[in-house]
Amino acid sequence: MTAERLQKLRALARAAQFDAVALVPGPNLVYFTGLHMHLSERPIVAIIPADDTARPILIVPFFEVGKATSGAVKLEWQVHSYRDGVPYQTAFDEAAAQANLHGQTIGVEPYQMRVVEWSLISRAVRNVKQADAAGPIAQLRMVKDAGEIERMRTAIRLTEDVLSRALEDIHAGMTETEVATLLMSKMLAGGAEALAFSPLIQAGPSGANPHAGAGGRVLQTGDLLIMDFGLTIADYSSDLTRTISIGEPSADMKRMYETVKAANTAGRAAVKPGVRCEDIDKVTRAVIEQAGFGPYFTHRTGHGLGLEGHEGPYIVAGDTTVLQPGMTFTIEPGIYIPGVGGVRIEDNIVVTETGGESLTTFSRDLIVI
Repeated sequence: MTAERLQKLRALARAAQFDAVALVPGPNLVYFTGLHMHLSERPIVAIIPADDTARPILIVPFFEVGKATSGAVKLEWQVHSYRDGVPYQTAFDEAAAQANLHGQTIGVEPYQMRVVEWSLISRAVRNVKQADAAGPIAQLRMVKDAGEIERMRTAIRLTEDVLSRALEDIHAGMTETEVATLLMSKMLAGGAEALAFSPLIQAGPSGANPHAGAGGRVLQTGDLLIMDFGLTIADYSSDLTRTISIGEPSADMKRMYETVKAANTAGRAAVKPGVRCEDIDKVTRAVIEQAGFGPYFTHRTGHGLGLEGHEGPYIVAGDTTVLQPGMTFTIEPGIYIPGVGGVRIEDNIVVTETGGESLTTFSRDLIVI
């Protein structure tokens, strides 16, 4: 699979008139090479030539050479290493000379490539030109294969099991931080390899801030509690949000909740091949606007999900990406009223040949505890 992905990347690089693509430690390096390298003060760069006959280049600390060349995925790397105490530039200069990179156009990851790596490349390669490789990379990663989707299913099943068990322990008098700690401990004890992100836990009025972290607020009767969390299994992530009520909610809170639930339902039902991402956003937004809550839906309807918690495509106005089978993303409309609180219901979706399948199945009915 890695060889096939590299072949596709090289073809897209040629189509974009790149001579090579440079990758640094992170999800793209994992996706295309299988290498799990640590991003640190020691620079690591993989350079994938567009020419199918050219060997990929790996610049790496000397003590990481064994890890890079003896892993599960075998590639015929041109390896250039450096030892601690020796200038990094030497290895970059050697790579540029051996591979004859001078005067080439190199596509980079715009959100991952740091100043340190590009400075070393630009000093080593005469007349180098930088290009944005985000488009070609996203084009490949947005459509998941069966193995990727199965990994996501596994992560989602564990996430839903964690939520089910956590609901048995959540009660008034706990703090938001205690709820977050409970979720994290159950995720790790249940077999999560890592957290996809720090849980976003907001109770009562703090729920009006969609991305607020857990704080010291004590859960009180009548609060709506937003729980947004996820975990990673075999590199792939889940991202689940459910909103519950601590004690019986008010009539206004129930109306907020039912509106978000209806928007979530409409968004999921609108998913099918050939639909544009922005059209799904319009569908969910229309439900919330018709109920009079339009100004309080303050973020996009969803985002891509896979190796990263946030990746393409984006379910938002302006994203004209046409849905294809295998694309995976979230549907997560919400309402957030300052001084009152918020509601968000988030599901993980895969586009099928005939529509959309919700990989998440946890109840969307309002749970009262």
